[in-house]
Amino acid sequence: MRSAGAAARLAAREVADLTGRTPEGIVSVQRSEDGWVVGIEVVEARRIPDSADILATYEAELDAHGELLSYRRTRRYSRGRLREE
Repeated sequence: MRSAGAAARLAAREVADLTGRTPEGIVSVQRSEDGWVVGIEVVEARRIPDSADILATYEAELDAHGELLSYRRTRRYSRGRLREE
């Protein structure tokens, strides 16, 4: 797989299938030795107001052919809560 965009779309689809949640967006894409590592943000729990939603960031690792090697949740947080990284 040559493009970061293609890797990001594939990773988002895989995370959606595995978690049952719709991705909000891609937060990172990085080429690795054997493929790609993609960060995907999803809403884990919708709340009212929206600023109280619970979000999570998942990291998906794809091989050079776009096959999912692993995924994991790396962070969980409230939408309205900013955190320095």
